[in-house]
Amino acid sequence: MARARSPLLVRLYRMATWLATPFVGLLLARRLRRGKEDGTRLTERYGRASAPRPRGPLVWVHGASVGEMIAVLPLIERLRARGFRVLFTSGTLTSARLAQARLPPDVPHQFVPLDSPLFLRRFLKHWRPDLVLLVESELWPNLILEVNARSTPLVLVNARMSPSSFANWRRVHGSVSALLARVDLCLAQGAEDGERLRQLGAPRVTVTGNLKFDAPPPPVDIAAFDALRLATAGRVVFVAASTHAGEEEIVIEAHQRLVKELPNLLTVIAPRHPERGTAVVQLATAAGCPAVLRSDGYRPDKGTAIYVADTIGELGLFYRLGPVALLGGSLVRKGGQNPIEPIKLDTAILHGPHVTNFNALYARLDEAGGAALATDGRSLAAAIYMLLADGASRQKMVAAAQVTVESFGGALERTLGAIDPYLVQIQLERH
Repeated sequence: MARARSPLLVRLYRMATWLATPFVGLLLARRLRRGKEDGTRLTERYGRASAPRPRGPLVWVHGASVGEMIAVLPLIERLRARGFRVLFTSGTLTSARLAQARLPPDVPHQFVPLDSPLFLRRFLKHWRPDLVLLVESELWPNLILEVNARSTPLVLVNARMSPSSFANWRRVHGSVSALLARVDLCLAQGAEDGERLRQLGAPRVTVTGNLKFDAPPPPVDIAAFDALRLATAGRVVFVAASTHAGEEEIVIEAHQRLVKELPNLLTVIAPRHPERGTAVVQLATAAGCPAVLRSDGYRPDKGTAIYVADTIGELGLFYRLGPVALLGGSLVRKGGQNPIEPIKLDTAILHGPHVTNFNALYARLDEAGGAALATDGRSLAAAIYMLLADGASRQKMVAAAQVTVESFGGALERTLGAIDPYLVQIQLERH
């Protein structure tokens, strides 16, 4: 794609990142102290590879964090089936741990370099990708510019542009338009996302849908599942998944209300950020609910009221164990979490009022009777009790949710169709 002179703001950003490069170690040291970096892999943030480049045509797939990684797994499999090697990058510790468990052995994982021209040039010189697929809500100027400088096709996949992000980007319209002009193709999740991207200056936009609807249910360790099923025999299990600060108190209150009617209730709380597990145990203990941490090696016994699942990649296990789940990030203003996985595992879904990340999906689910709203400890307890006590209503909700999710499907095939010309061109050039 043709290179053009960047707007002043982009040039200033680029100059600032060049000047800041010598001080990156201070930033990474601070992030390391806060538990946000892997001390054994910090060099990857500087663009230094910790794995060899595979031979053959290589597609670089970048997913910002866990959700993007899970969404793109089927796409990675299809690329491999067509003979392409894949490099996967992400930016969070949680996604790196999940990558170790979920990626095929021949797909290397690297932490994405910080957005510095020097680091990205070093990274691109080693990996030499033939195609770049970004599954990322942020636009990183240096990444886009350096990929463009190598004349490597770059596609935004599963692209989303929220109203708040759109409003922010419009303030620097010239700069974002110049960046989007260097993107070969934007594959938007929805029509509204696509229209916002067009208004910001993206010249080539196609609406392909959300890949998360085509992702398979999360796998489960059979031995771990059997052990937990044995430990919880005779218990009624409720799961609060991906909770944020301020939500655990509501879940614990709901548990206290419910246990009067369901004395064998076990509530599983899986905090969105596993490092908060100890704090959740302290909250439960202070409320008089005996709690243990899964990461400490404990399984729930008859005296356990709250089981804190502070581990990575095990939500599939708990969704299979508990017939009802609250999706976190929705009782507080975090935008809500993705309900697709539990729905595919026959789990009935509850959520709070703050679901801006998945507005269209939750609206359709609620309208179809495939999910229910709770706003506080009292309403959450009432909704849980109804679903646990009435198996027929629960199954009706699950069935309605599954029909709704299926109606959103097809994004994987549309995405593959959209990037097929790039894949064919790469194969022709290689031969």
